Amino acid sequence: MSISFFMTFLDPVGTRRISVEDFADVTAMIGSVPGLTEGLLFTPLEKQVDHPFANDGGGPALALQLRFPELFACEAAIGRDGVLARLAACEGLSSLAGLEVTHQAMLTRSFPVDDARHPDGADTPCSYLVHYPGAAEDPNAWHLHYLEHHPPIMRTFPNVRQIEIYTRIDWVDRLPSQRVEHMQRNKLLFDSPAALSHALTSDVITRMRADFVQFPLFTGGNKHFPMLTRTVRAAGS
Repeated sequence: MSISFFMTFLDPVGTRRISVEDFADVTAMIGSVPGLTEGLLFTPLEKQVDHPFANDGGGPALALQLRFPELFACEAAIGRDGVLARLAACEGLSSLAGLEVTHQAMLTRSFPVDDARHPDGADTPCSYLVHYPGAAEDPNAWHLHYLEHHPPIMRTFPNVRQIEIYTRIDWVDRLPSQRVEHMQRNKLLFDSPAALSHALTSDVITRMRADFVQFPLFTGGNKHFPMLTRTVRAAGS
């Protein structure tokens, strides 16, 4: 199981967008991170689509998921003087200046889907990013229930291409951004915003909600954001 490092650039108003120039610079920065196996850049949809939790808002101005093969490689990349430290400080990125930047390292748990391939012409992959910022009364019972029951239901969403669940770990870093310790994050990947909307407004969501009410006690609720998704390969990969 690999490590996923998340960095999120939050706009309380929800109207900020990263500029084309800054997005290109961030893409180049991510591609140069030592030890990285893959980087994912998430940006808000240009036009919102129907989904069950639209009241959660339009999502962050930018979010990153950086994959590392193991924890030590991740921690080496999040030291004081690396690329990610400059990114966390928004150095030279005027369209991100002043945003609240948070980060978290987590364990990646991947689950099977029926078909992970995007069809030809699917050039706007869209991820559904979910996070649980609070705490469970019994974390072990909560995760046992979630990991045993929710992924099999997620797999029945029409044309879901990827299911990943991320759980907490201890890690060290020297970044200037704010550490967070969300209890869990999830990601579902679809071919496009329309495909995401079609899946999440299907009758599968009824089964998801029926399982949700069976969760062991927890606080903090959850947040759901559909985000355009771009993949960046590490240099030399």
